[in-house]
Amino acid sequence: MAGLLAALTVSLTGTRVSAIALPWFVLETTGSAAQTGLVAFAEMAPYVLAKALTGPMVDRGPRRISWVTDVVSACGAGAVVLLHGLGLLPLGALIVLVAMIGAVRGPGDLAKEVMIPEAAERGRLPLERAAGLMGVTERLAQTAGPAVGGAVVALAGAMTSLVVSAVCFALGSMVVAWALPRGMGHRARAPEEKEGYWRRFGQGVTFLRGEPLLLAVAVMVGITNLLDAAFSQVLAPVWAMESGHGPAALGLNSAVMGLTAVCGSLVAAAVAHRMRRRPVFFLAFLIAGPPRFLILATDLPLWAIVTVFAVGGFASGFVNPILGAISYERVPRPLLGRVNALQTSLAWAGIPLGGLLGGVAIAAAGLVPVLLACGSTYGFTTGLTSLRPEWREMDRLCGHGPPVLPVEEDAGATG
Repeated sequence: MAGLLAALTVSLTGTRVSAIALPWFVLETTGSAAQTGLVAFAEMAPYVLAKALTGPMVDRGPRRISWVTDVVSACGAGAVVLLHGLGLLPLGALIVLVAMIGAVRGPGDLAKEVMIPEAAERGRLPLERAAGLMGVTERLAQTAGPAVGGAVVALAGAMTSLVVSAVCFALGSMVVAWALPRGMGHRARAPEEKEGYWRRFGQGVTFLRGEPLLLAVAVMVGITNLLDAAFSQVLAPVWAMESGHGPAALGLNSAVMGLTAVCGSLVAAAVAHRMRRRPVFFLAFLIAGPPRFLILATDLPLWAIVTVFAVGGFASGFVNPILGAISYERVPRPLLGRVNALQTSLAWAGIPLGGLLGGVAIAAAGLVPVLLACGSTYGFTTGLTSLRPEWREMDRLCGHGPPVLPVEEDAGATG
């Protein structure tokens, strides 16, 4: 469990560092919010598509896929830096390299996620606590990544920040290869694993269609993720540039939000088994989402903006542990990769469009109207969704662990 969480931390930190460096690099060199959104689209569209399609393969060998994709990510980030240094990085080449990085990050992140239940089993941890620790890991990456990315961009430029990102990906690969047992991820193999790819893919589709709660989660989170993507990829960088606060303030906001989210995730990990999930989930969403957009539309001082990000971060720390525990409880272990891939891809389907639409909207209407519209839409979506009946299922299986499919004795699967 410690090795897996360490690999998650460094890999996700690399992703967060590049999330600061790449938009700022495009904005700095082109001055175009629309082109910044285009580069974000080029990364996230392959990410979502690859994650959706590679679930059946991840179920067969998550450890190997994890370290291989981290190596490819490191090479891609390094290639961006090298070509830029040689003066051979036009926008088209940057888009191709960013698309390659996005395509391998999808299955790489998925592979680490699906090993969480087995790591919890090996470490004798309750499932809710394991999901909470994963949430803490994600929030640590959200803290360290933007802080490092913003500081390095401000002091040494975007390309140096991408070097840091490449190093993080390489380190994540080494941790997985060294710390995780070779058989990691194989305990959950089901007897039908010799069936063809499309048959296994169809099993994931069939299961997900029969889970109204998981589908409802994917739809709601899909809308909020689109808005979050527009915020992080375009709206916040444009705000940092237009306000004069610069990349350091951008990194500070993200780092403070990530730090308080770590605190929220730690609390969630400690008390998850005693929480009523549904009210906590929706309240956390409302606090973490709309205020970030609305505060940047004002002329309030930086300390007030940082305070709003801090409060929102603490609330957001409760979201992912709840979502992770629900998924691990409801999805049979042998199907976890393919079902999580489909659910996550639905939830992330709007992310590639977020930056693109955000850039176009700013070009057409300006930053402040777009911030106000996005914040209002965020609150409206969260409030209406909470009224649907399937969300009552959130508390039904609390504390019971994942359902189990019959497997051969040598597969070693347990509930």
